[in-house]
Amino acid sequence: MLHARMKNPGVLVPGAVPAIQALMAAIQKAGVPPKTLHLAHLRASQINGCGFCVDIGAKHAKQDGETDERLHAVAGWRDAPYFSDAERAAIALSEAVTTLDSRDPVPDAVWNDAAMYFDEKQLAFSVKLTPAASGDYTVNGSFKFAVCDASQCLPKKEAIAIKIAAK
Repeated sequence: MLHARMKNPGVLVPGAVPAIQALMAAIQKAGVPPKTLHLAHLRASQINGCGFCVDIGAKHAKQDGETDERLHAVAGWRDAPYFSDAERAAIALSEAVTTLDSRDPVPDAVWNDAAMYFDEKQLAFSVKLTPAASGDYTVNGSFKFAVCDASQCLPKKEAIAIKIAAK
């Protein structure tokens, strides 16, 4: 089990939690269905290996009505029958933005497929959501944050604010 190296930077850096909440609120207003956002975020978190992000992301997805069956299948989404074409396009775009191959960062085929289902404003969610998930991993991985409930990782005030923002 990981032992945190320090307190959560969201607590130590004034204004960090509200800034993250504002970014997530803006992303949620782009018009992408909440379940699709959850799936894209979960896949980026899996790739990044962020246990905290996977845990909290799955919990938020379940609060929005996502099923265990679909959540368990995200890692193998290409072979799972549970996702719509639009969700597959969003997950593929999230993967491409997360892994950023230096020769072809986001292949045209992946981008064009996503563009069939999402308008430019909605596509922007991937440009902001995926790096936000990757940023969470960079912070959480660097400081070795373990999987925990928000109330265990943050002081009560910030944990409540995150739960409210997630709704």
